[in-house]
Amino acid sequence: MNETIRTEIEAATFRRLLQHLDNHKEVQNIDLMLLADFCRNCLAKWYAAEAGLRGEQIDYPAAQAIVYGMPYEHWKAHYQTEATPEQLQTLAQRQSRRSPATESENQ
Repeated sequence: MNETIRTEIEAATFRRLLQHLDNHKEVQNIDLMLLADFCRNCLAKWYAAEAGLRGEQIDYPAAQAIVYGMPYEHWKAHYQTEATPEQLQTLAQRQSRRSPATESENQ
């Protein structure tokens, strides 16, 4: 497979992932963090970082709008629910066990 085709497939897969997340707004970011150690905000941070590496300036709110399919504040007001105390405790425990390498992946 040549590099162009591979990049097209990866881009299409990323768009499909975003569409899947958009279709499942009931899946909260904390759910994603607890299960997979990343969330929509991580995707937005990675998007902005990768754009910057390629000389494109996309700020974090603009990247969030791409990932969420709307401004983050709109998504948060309409779809985000409060995390339970148990979820927050589990997340805190998980984050306390992170290695420095894992932490940099989520930046």
